[in-house]
Amino acid sequence: MAAHDDRRAYLDYNATAPLRSEARAATLAALDRLGNPSSIHAEGRAARGLVEESRRAIAELVGVPPRCVVFTSGGTEAANLALTPAIVAPGRRAPERLIVAGGEHPCVLNGHRFPPEAVVVAPLAADGRVDLDALEALIAAEPGRPPMLALQGANNETGVIQPVAEAAEMVREAGGATVCDGVQLAGRAGVALAGLGADFLLLSAHKCGGPKGAGALVAADPDLAIGAPLLRGGGQERGQRAGTENVAAIAGFGAAARVAEAERAAESARLARLRDALAAEARRVAPDAVVFGEGAPRLCNTLCFAAPGVAAATLVIALDLAGVAVSAGSACSSGKVTRSHVLDAMGVAPDLAAGAIRLSLGWASDEDDVARFGEAFSAAMARLRTRRADSIVRPPLSA
Repeated sequence: MAAHDDRRAYLDYNATAPLRSEARAATLAALDRLGNPSSIHAEGRAARGLVEESRRAIAELVGVPPRCVVFTSGGTEAANLALTPAIVAPGRRAPERLIVAGGEHPCVLNGHRFPPEAVVVAPLAADGRVDLDALEALIAAEPGRPPMLALQGANNETGVIQPVAEAAEMVREAGGATVCDGVQLAGRAGVALAGLGADFLLLSAHKCGGPKGAGALVAADPDLAIGAPLLRGGGQERGQRAGTENVAAIAGFGAAARVAEAERAAESARLARLRDALAAEARRVAPDAVVFGEGAPRLCNTLCFAAPGVAAATLVIALDLAGVAVSAGSACSSGKVTRSHVLDAMGVAPDLAAGAIRLSLGWASDEDDVARFGEAFSAAMARLRTRRADSIVRPPLSA
């Protein structure tokens, strides 16, 4: 079965991926199972078994014991849960300040629980990676006050992969903790916490082919915990997140995580070829197109570019009408097309940043999607150039 309408090219996987068949089957099977996973009768134990099977899948993906995984409603809730000074860890002090990289997702920038005066922003370099020298200076500026660092594994708009391990080591030496937004990494790059060096990892099911409505906060160590849960109630998820678990979505999450990780190596190479083919099409049509983050390590599936003089909103609509789904920046801004704070943090000129669009690929993408994009982009740019030429030849009438 096709993952999307064969008449359209879906190039917005960083917003949400089509549901994988394995995840669909697991979700539907779980919907047919009776029982609350907190109940001790046979039906409850069966529901609990589905949750714990998925917990093991996520734990294996990240390389931690299953009890390190706390299920949430998604990446946003996981960020709001983790970004707090109330971290409990034996032999460690709680963080007293928060350092946030300039290109973080809105759920990190707006979802923390630190007082405003305790928050500083670490700048990005022109290639989109956090400036490690500036980060080191921010850490050293307040000795004796352990920091928490919020740093994406990979940026959702540009695909730029961050030097999480190096940054986390700096934070660890200062007695602090690192929270890594790994939402865009799962199934596309490694998310093993041992390699990232972070203390906490944020994950979301629907970015890797699972259903919407499930995510996880994963700790690197079973002794790490959140001392101030957002949701209090029956003590589910080891007291970290109260409320009856979303068994069906969690089951689909686990199934998607298993297949995404199993296919990751082969998919990474395939998607990188498709990404580069998209870039070639963009430059064939608009030779002056600028690819953002091109000089840095990037996700295999993500291309963010701008054609100078073309507004992002205009281009997104034109491509949509031609049957190609792309986005302008993050999809998590209530449907608004605004200039990217990520590109602002990279020092991109405002006029150029205002034209940035993001193309992102995934498990059901193929060469036909690249061809459809090339055709649609060529037609859209031809119409825009014609309109621009007409406006120059025929200036508006004076009153």
